[in-house]
Amino acid sequence: MADLHPAAVQHLPSFITPPGETDVLMVVMGVVLLLAVVGFGILFLRLHALPEQIAHRSHKLQFELVAVLCLIALFTHMHIFWIAGLLLAMVDLPDFGGSLGRIAGSVEKMAGLEPGGGLMEVPPATRVDGKSEDPTAEVRRSAEVRQDGTGVAPPKKAAITAIDDPKERVRA
Repeated sequence: MADLHPAAVQHLPSFITPPGETDVLMVVMGVVLLLAVVGFGILFLRLHALPEQIAHRSHKLQFELVAVLCLIALFTHMHIFWIAGLLLAMVDLPDFGGSLGRIAGSVEKMAGLEPGGGLMEVPPATRVDGKSEDPTAEVRRSAEVRQDGTGVAPPKKAAITAIDDPKERVRA
């Protein structure tokens, strides 16, 4: 106590540390602050993912949409997206795909087809002028010999085409 300032009182509170020693109160408060920030962050993120967890637990069809709304709300800080995600997670949307699949199966059965037999290939893409568009047709056209036998004919200009995906399938 010889190091005390002459104006200081003789009895100092315990949180005042002597010069050159570790401030225990500051270390304890630093650890408490760190734990509080981490705990609040975990609580915030758990609360923010609540709609997504609700939709995932109940196997909702709109799970991906709810997840995207939660992410948008997280990054934009617009709470309306979180509220929309929460409401969408709570609502049961009807499954139209199952009943439409059953209807299609019944129609196939009535038509005498085997299940899935009504699924047919779409014909290859056709050009506007009605000719079939073959991917190798341009190569064959460019390799044709001219009528007079003097070499390879120049490639013909392609007409405007309406090309659909040849792998696209439709239900008959």
